[in-house]
Amino acid sequence: MRKIISLSVLALILLNSCVSKKEYAALEAKQKETQDLLNSATVKLNACLSDKAAAAAQVQTLQDRINDLKSSNENLIQSNKDLTVLTTKGASNVEKTLESLKEKELKIDRLQDALTKKDSVMLALVTSLKKEVGINDPDIEINVEKGVVFISIADKLLFKSGSYVVTDKAKEVLAKVAKVINSKPDFEAMVEGHTDNVPYSKPPLLDNWDLSVKRSTSVVRVLQELNVNPAQLIAAGRADYVPLVANDTAENRARNRRTRIVVMPKIDQFYDMIEKEMKNLEAAGN
Repeated sequence: MRKIISLSVLALILLNSCVSKKEYAALEAKQKETQDLLNSATVKLNACLSDKAAAAAQVQTLQDRINDLKSSNENLIQSNKDLTVLTTKGASNVEKTLESLKEKELKIDRLQDALTKKDSVMLALVTSLKKEVGINDPDIEINVEKGVVFISIADKLLFKSGSYVVTDKAKEVLAKVAKVINSKPDFEAMVEGHTDNVPYSKPPLLDNWDLSVKRSTSVVRVLQELNVNPAQLIAAGRADYVPLVANDTAENRARNRRTRIVVMPKIDQFYDMIEKEMKNLEAAGN
């Protein structure tokens, strides 16, 4: 009996052992399959993670480019605004500059008109003087320099040698000059006395300065006697310091001994005329 039971148990154990191996083999196969699937999934997961990391890096790069483009766009917009402001200011400045240039040009034209008017008056004065005094007299020179009329009269026509008393013949010439000066009450006549370089000393005169001034005042007194307004007259002496030529010959010294009458507009009135033109210009601009 025991043998039978033992055999039965043994048989059962063997039977159970056989079933377990099959299941084990099946399970082992299933496990291998599962492991393969897991390994495959792990590889795919790792690939996905790698792709994700690469995609994230690419996204960051693109985002950085987008940020740079946004910043560049904002800078361009600001630069465009600044350029627009600068262009507007520049256009305004150019317009103001052009207006200023036009005003200055108009002022220059006004001044030129005033100078032209003065020059016309001076030309008429020269013509009148040449007609009255006589241009053919070699001892009398009439010309215009820098808008001023100069009448130069040789001393031999005005004075005797070493004298400051005006001769009768000279009074005839000065009468013609006085007539022209009287016709221009807005002008001044400055009488300049000039000597040569030969020292002069006859009491009460001390030197060539005294002689040149004394001859100038003598001519001024004659012009005043000829009814020239004394307020228009100026007496001046230059001694021998403004010669026409070198004092190296008798002829040259004779040329340097002269009396020069400078006929010119009164400076204050000339500037008044310019100021008036400026005021007219400003009034026209407003």
